[in-house]
Amino acid sequence: MMFYVYILKSRKNERLYTGSTNILRRRFDEHNNKKGGYYTSKNAPFDLIYYEAYSHKKDAIEQELFYKTGYGREILHGKLKNYFNTGE
Repeated sequence: MMFYVYILKSRKNERLYTGSTNILRRRFDEHNNKKGGYYTSKNAPFDLIYYEAYSHKKDAIEQELFYKTGYGREILHGKLKNYFNTGE
């Protein structure tokens, strides 16, 4: 089984949301159908802009928490620099 860290971008306010799951498609659909948590239910719909796959759940959770830090957001912006520079 694979575990995923994913980054969503709200079409409503263009802010990013970071999460983790073991079934990426299902979780993405839940967020867009407003069945996620408070933030995602209020800011749907979303675009999936990035994800990483891990074979261990703990690794995915640790990476999710890292991307939620200031330095983690910097690293993420570096990985997606072309995405952010074109505004797509």
